[in-house]
Amino acid sequence: MADLSAYPITKKWPAAHPDRLQLYSLPTPNGVKVSIFLEETGLPYEPHLVNFETHDQMSPEFLSLSPNNKIPAILDPDGPGGKPLPLFESGAILIYLADKTGQLLPADPAARYETLQWLMFQMGGIGPMFGQVGFFHKFAGRHYDDKRPRDRYVAEARRLLHVLEMRLAGRDWIMGDDYTIADIATFPWVRNLVGFYEAGELVEFHAFPHVKRALEAFVARPAVMRGLGIPSRAAAG
Repeated sequence: MADLSAYPITKKWPAAHPDRLQLYSLPTPNGVKVSIFLEETGLPYEPHLVNFETHDQMSPEFLSLSPNNKIPAILDPDGPGGKPLPLFESGAILIYLADKTGQLLPADPAARYETLQWLMFQMGGIGPMFGQVGFFHKFAGRHYDDKRPRDRYVAEARRLLHVLEMRLAGRDWIMGDDYTIADIATFPWVRNLVGFYEAGELVEFHAFPHVKRALEAFVARPAVMRGLGIPSRAAAG
């Protein structure tokens, strides 16, 4: 059995199954990227809820694993060379897990880098910009009388959706026939934009039928449906 006692995070979130990959997360668009990947591949893991309401993300134990205080983070007891590997940043985790399992990232070098470019497109564009739309449309920013900040991010969200729309024209998924980590990274954010953020009308989501079609196919996948609720928020209660 793996010994994870040297990692402070296991003091706050004890591992019932220390031989399994430990996931520290919350069911947000970034958090569910990893749970969806794990559900898609069947890699054994143990999820732990990082409760933002009680500021778990600022605890010394969590910061010891994720110094940027962001979810998700993992602790893999069976990392490279058979040694435990702690890792944060959702994009890095997806690449690591894809390499570890040999799934959801093409082996062909050219296709691999093409997939990674679309992963970075999500990390650098879709995630941050859609998040700003959420802030200015649904959260505290909606009270600002000056709507120029909101409109700026709405315009950028539409532009990014148009880029995605053009990519998906004639393709089932971002990489064509193959469902990859690029899709797993991207579509939780699209779902959040039009669902939780309630910004579908604001960004004119109806103008992006290929994105809508791919989003519907994404959320219909059984592993996605499971992963969207992991870790369960009920654990906080």
